[in-house]
Amino acid sequence: MIKKINAENFKPFGSIIGYPAGRRKNAGKNLFCVVRKERKKVGWRICYLVVRDKAINKLEQHPDTFESFEPVKGRSLLFLARPGAPGRVECFFLDVPVVLNKGIWHGVVTQTKESEIKITENAEVKCIYRAFKPSSPRRKRN
Repeated sequence: MIKKINAENFKPFGSIIGYPAGRRKNAGKNLFCVVRKERKKVGWRICYLVVRDKAINKLEQHPDTFESFEPVKGRSLLFLARPGAPGRVECFFLDVPVVLNKGIWHGVVTQTKESEIKITENAEVKCIYRAFKPSSPRRKRN
């Protein structure tokens, strides 16, 4: 089942990138807030991903960095699992920019010819990969 991202269902994986709704006062003035802050002095990088995969065969994890996924073009699906449960994958339609918590298993596919995604993460990234085989739907026995 593909889920639409909202603050509640995405909370176990990270957060939506945006200005907090309850803090939108000072009409007519620019607003600024820090969405996520890294306490270590590690540096960061901005990346651009062109997604052409229509299916995933592996998930990846970055235990030491937050990672943003900011949709630019196309339609993408984001597959996510918590660090301790890589076999329990949830699928989200990536229609808003998000930041993943450290250690979240993830994979992305496109629903169109290709999708484009802006990614921000630490300058140095440790990658761990895990094979992914989607489970077949179980049929009910009568």
